[in-house]
Amino acid sequence: MSGRLPIAKMIAATVVLTAVISAVMLQIRWNGQEASTAASEIDTLLDVMIVLSSFVFSLVVVMLAYALYKFRAKPGDESDGEPIHGNTRLEVAWTLIPTVIVLFAAGYSWVVLNDIEKEEPNPLTVDVFSQQFAWSFGYPGKDLAYSEGELHVPVNRQVHFKMHSLDVIHSFWVPEWRIKKDNVPGITTTAIVTPDKVGNYQLICTELCGFGHSAMRAKVVVESPEDFRKWVAGLDRQIPDNYLEVIKQDTESNPVPVGAGGA
Repeated sequence: MSGRLPIAKMIAATVVLTAVISAVMLQIRWNGQEASTAASEIDTLLDVMIVLSSFVFSLVVVMLAYALYKFRAKPGDESDGEPIHGNTRLEVAWTLIPTVIVLFAAGYSWVVLNDIEKEEPNPLTVDVFSQQFAWSFGYPGKDLAYSEGELHVPVNRQVHFKMHSLDVIHSFWVPEWRIKKDNVPGITTTAIVTPDKVGNYQLICTELCGFGHSAMRAKVVVESPEDFRKWVAGLDRQIPDNYLEVIKQDTESNPVPVGAGGA
């Protein structure tokens, strides 16, 4: 019984410390406002990861504190420590527990990713062009309408952003949507988002891309479908020919026609 008592106390201390840390950490809205259908699921995933991380941190701290107290050298003791041998049960435990946690986290993340990227009927496709240090956009309909520095999308409609980089790696991120995707030269990457709140937001590059990286931003407007169609109809520029060539080159291995998913 005496051999089991420290383990029981350590488990209890780990549970209590996990609960305290989680209770504090979960009070903070780490990601801010939610403005897409994916945001809630991603925030819940983050909360689960916070609890798991709190458990791992608490377990390590409790075991470390116990070891420092139990095996501390007595005053004046300058002898060598006693030789020790491996502990098979302990080694199995510290291998099995992290493995289970990692597999659970990977499986849960996969389920969330699969759910938020599930294709809905009649998605809108928008081409996103990134270059040092600006964003521009191509829209279906009206001879491939084009805008610079300002992205408009309709509310409550899934949008497939087909992204193309004209120079170096950039990264597409609207914090309120939670979705982040790299724009990689030579290939087409896709971000799938369903905005669900009307409003103005900011598109931010989150991949260090040069001296002007911090200023690489664009205005994002989520509006009603009627206002979106009206805005696209008012655009008087078309996607430049060199950008169309980039799309053609990028999509050879991932062919999606420009303009698929009409406005």
